[in-house]
Amino acid sequence: MIKIVIARDFSKTPFGRFVSDSPYSAEKFRKDFLVPALKTGDQEIVVDFNGIALGVGSSFLEEAFGGLVRKEGLQKSGLRSRLVIKSEVPFYKEQIERFIENAEP
Repeated sequence: MIKIVIARDFSKTPFGRFVSDSPYSAEKFRKDFLVPALKTGDQEIVVDFNGIALGVGSSFLEEAFGGLVRKEGLQKSGLRSRLVIKSEVPFYKEQIERFIENAEP
């Protein structure tokens, strides 16, 4: 299992869709954390949203997680079976699942 604690490993205030929006953007999170973790084999990847100072916007969630399908070419079934979203805010998990499902390569 690989565990990514966003507040500890990335930023307590992740924001923005693209690197041009913020140094703590979804694009950077996807490329620097999610993609490398997903390329390690078939381990489960826990993404922990607890400890983030402010709410995470839907554009961040879509770019980071939907972008895995749209921009990185990863299979939806593989993402569904390997990603575990840990959060006190159920909305994040619901949104991420929807963004992955609706994403088109």
